[in-house]
Amino acid sequence: MIEDSDDDRNVADALPVRIPIFPLSGVLLLPQAKLPLNIFEPRYLDMVRDAMAGDRIIGMIQPSQKAEGSARPAVYDIGGAGRITSFEETPDNRFHITLTGLSRFSIIEELTVTTRYRQVVADWDRFAADRWAEDEGPGVDRNRLLTALRAYLELAQIPAEWETIANAETGSLITSLAMICPFGPAEKQALLEASDLFERSRIMTALVEMALLHRASGGGADDQDDDDHQIH
Repeated sequence: MIEDSDDDRNVADALPVRIPIFPLSGVLLLPQAKLPLNIFEPRYLDMVRDAMAGDRIIGMIQPSQKAEGSARPAVYDIGGAGRITSFEETPDNRFHITLTGLSRFSIIEELTVTTRYRQVVADWDRFAADRWAEDEGPGVDRNRLLTALRAYLELAQIPAEWETIANAETGSLITSLAMICPFGPAEKQALLEASDLFERSRIMTALVEMALLHRASGGGADDQDDDDHQIH
């Protein structure tokens, strides 16, 4: 198993123009967050091998529409890139990796390539503020978010370590919730594209409150795509 050293993490500022993309519905990667992935599909095994031989950077992005069986679904213009900070090869030839979020990116163009995985030209300038973490979140209505979240988790009977949640730093809390809450792809994309932590918290609170009302009124589980999240 390979893990990054502190020195390795400090070289993440030089972001490449050309990156591979991994389209996966319902999955976000935000700056500073960690995303575990279980890789087994041949094209993505290729992608990870090539990334490990280079800068270790992979762009996570969502398909913009359902494309059953399509190897090249249309994707959103904005994704989140991360660096492989943990790598392990399993006896059955899979890769277990962890991506640590570096920055969001927008796609300038998709490249014509000979690789089985897709590659794009990435623009990082729009998201320059992603290079540093927002921990405090001035203006965030933390109490409203936590109140709605607690009611939702209790109503949905989802176990949670509430003391850990309540004591988490605001930035880390909102980032974690955006990545793990079972929202649909469009809602996830709205969270990804939020301009700052305050806007992301506002969207998150609205989504949790709507999900709470839906369940309280007798609705079932929240609508979402039943994708193989984090498993390819």
